Amino acid sequence: MNIMEDGPSLIWGVVCVVLLVSSLAARRLPLGYVAKAAFAWIAIFAALFAIFSFRFEFVAIWERVKADILGTAGQSVSGDEIAIRRQDDGHYWLQVDVNGKPVRFMIDSGATTTAVNADTARETSIEVDADGYPVILDTANGRVTAKRGVIQLLKIDTLEIPQHKVVVSESFGDTNVLGMNFLDSIQSWKVEANVMTLKL
Repeated sequence: MNIMEDGPSLIWGVVCVVLLVSSLAARRLPLGYVAKAAFAWIAIFAALFAIFSFRFEFVAIWERVKADILGTAGQSVSGDEIAIRRQDDGHYWLQVDVNGKPVRFMIDSGATTTAVNADTARETSIEVDADGYPVILDTANGRVTAKRGVIQLLKIDTLEIPQHKVVVSESFGDTNVLGMNFLDSIQSWKVEANVMTLKL
């Protein structure tokens, strides 16, 4: 806390408390009552003063909580670049709009094609080729069968990627993965000091 900046506020608070105590004393109320009332008001002034002094910290905490709720934790936009911090699970996560709906994806440069789980595909109305030949994929959990699909519009901030090709499978669990076909559609990407930077 900066005493020079918060000094006037502290003095104002003390003046308010003194005026309050003087007002209560002038009404000739019992000393015990005056002491309790004064203590209660001092506590209120102290709490308000603390909130005011740490207002920027509270804003930062709220932004972090809001990011966790919205799924954008560790993701920040600056101009045409998006910086993504590596999360506790060791992966980089990015929230994008899929056909107008927010979806959280893990970025995996080892994956050739963007992979979407079946529930997400249904919820975002992804066009899936149900009659086409299935795709056999090698994943961390072994080989799985997937179907080809297309995201009509994938959007991140100002970048719009139409007709983005994906594979869809029930075997992907709850995870959605942005693969190299996504990374190839942006200008550039790099990883430095646990931060992935995407240039849109």
